[in-house]
Order: sequence, then structure tokens, then C-alpha cells
Amino acid sequence: QVQLVESGGGLVQAGGSLRLSCAASGRTFSTYAMGWFRQTPGKEREFVTAINWSGGSTVYADSVKGRFTISRDNAKNTAYLQMNSLKPEDTAVYYCAAKPGWKEATMITRYDYWGQGTQVTVSS
Repeated sequence: QVQLVESGGGLVQAGGSLRLSCAASGRTFSTYAMGWFRQTPGKEREFVTAINWSGGSTVYADSVKGRFTISRDNAKNTAYLQMNSLKPEDTAVYYCAAKPGWKEATMITRYDYWGQGTQVTVSS
């Protein structure tokens, strides 16, 4: 079992930055790939980025490539999402999630554990 708690969301102006954190419980955190997803009202939850267990592999949605960076610190059982050059269209609830293995890391249905989400609002 892995429990995930996101933090770091808030209100920021367009062009600004935020760093989200995802704190995990459980001794097996380092064996899971971690992903970030986001959702706006009336839309399906969408993939943002993912990182493998060691941090050696990452993948990004085209919409955030070059602006967002995912990382993890296995000693702290924490994953991070650094968001720069934020745009109003990045406004959403952001969720972190954990899955075993790296295969199909962009697929929401492959993730076993989810956090409760944190709101990110980007004003224009």
C-alpha cells in the first residue's frame, strides 16, 4: 500500500512558477513509477508527466514539455513537479499517482494509487 499526499498548489500569475510535492508513505516508494495528472471541471483527467523508480527516465505531455520538470527523492519518499512559465490553461487540480513498473506510464488506468489532488490556478 502507498498513500500519497500532494501539496504546493495555489494561485499564481501567468509566467510564474510553482513546485508541487507528493509525499508518499510506505517502504516501497522507491519501487514505483510516479506520475502527475491534472483535471479541470467537465474534462477527463489527463497525463502530465511521469518518472521511473530511479529517476533515470521521464516522459512529458507535449503541452508541458520544456516548462515542467518532474523529479523524485527516494530518500524522502517524495516526488516533485516544478512548473515554470505557467499559463492560464495550466489551471487544474493536479494529482500524483504511483504505479508498479515503467510500462505504459502515460496511461491513467495503469496507476494503482492516487493522492487527493491540489488546486493550481494561473491568472492571466
